[in-house]
Amino acid sequence: MNNIWTYAVALIPSIGVGYLFYVIIKNLLEGDRNERTALARLDKAHEIAERLPENADSPEPDPGPGR
Repeated sequence: MNNIWTYAVALIPSIGVGYLFYVIIKNLLEGDRNERTALARLDKAHEIAERLPENADSPEPDPGPGR
C-alpha cells in the first residue's frame, strides 16, 4: 500500500505539467482563432469601404441654419 502512494506522489508533478501545457496550448489556439476572426472582419470592412464612392468618407459640411 505504501508503494501506491509513492508512485502517486511521483506522478503528480508530471500530471501538473501536462495540465499546464494543455491550458497554455488551448489559450494560444483560442487567441489565434480570435485574431483570425478579427482580421477577417477588418478585411471585410476595408473591402466595403473601398466600394463606397470617395465622397462618402467626408460628407460636405452643413452650411448652417438659414442658408
